[in-house]
Amino acid sequence: MRVAIQGYEGCFHEIVAREYFGGGITVVPCATFRQVAHEVESGKSDFGVMAIENSIAGSIISNYSILQNSRLQVAGEAYLRIEQNLMALPGTRLEDIEEVHSHPMALLQCVDFLDRHRWKLVETEDTALSARHIAERRLERTAGIAGRLAAELFGLEIIAPAINSIRHNYTRFMILKRHDHYIDPAADKASLYFKTDHRHGSLMGVLRQMEDSTINMTKLQSYPIPEEPWHYLFHVDMEFECLDDYIRTLDKLQVTAKELHVYGVYKRGNNTGIIQ
Repeated sequence: MRVAIQGYEGCFHEIVAREYFGGGITVVPCATFRQVAHEVESGKSDFGVMAIENSIAGSIISNYSILQNSRLQVAGEAYLRIEQNLMALPGTRLEDIEEVHSHPMALLQCVDFLDRHRWKLVETEDTALSARHIAERRLERTAGIAGRLAAELFGLEIIAPAINSIRHNYTRFMILKRHDHYIDPAADKASLYFKTDHRHGSLMGVLRQMEDSTINMTKLQSYPIPEEPWHYLFHVDMEFECLDDYIRTLDKLQVTAKELHVYGVYKRGNNTGIIQ
């Protein structure tokens, strides 16, 4: 099985791929999220893993656009607790470090720890790639910030674990596949988008269709329609106890919404997160 991920070997997307699918997969690193979508659409990869939101930074709006414009289906989801670690060549001590390399977001997530030291901070394109460069180039007096998998893969030593300032930092990932019409009978979550008329109360009219059901709307996210300034699509995640109740609610939504598309119906993930 080939699974496309955004990022480099050892990144957080790879952690999710291996935890979700198990060890017997071939991970296909991609430079961008659009490349992940293309890998799956073209049939070169069986599945894709794509981050969609973070508990601190919020939604990745551009990835909703990828879902909307691709022929992909959401097959599942996974949550990962993000833990950043300071790593360097074996034998390196904290007092030896002069530079720290990592992605700008990772550096920002670890600002409280980094502020206690007088190190030069170097921004890079990827956390795991920073670790790889340190290992391959044998960079002394240089540390990287990345997940544990990167340290294991590239033979680095974690000299300060879990240095991220906010401990409860989670990222939600969607599992993507080529579109088919199969619905898992055990499915209890759906992701979809809809469009409304640009009239007063039209959004509420759509959302009311979920009132008299077991549907629990867990996310409502607006994002702009590029071709129609100041008009929006609305992404909805909904959880349900009964598939029939979901189907009845979907029928009502199709009547009240101007446009509706289901990204996928799938089994919800454990939102306490994969623990690294």
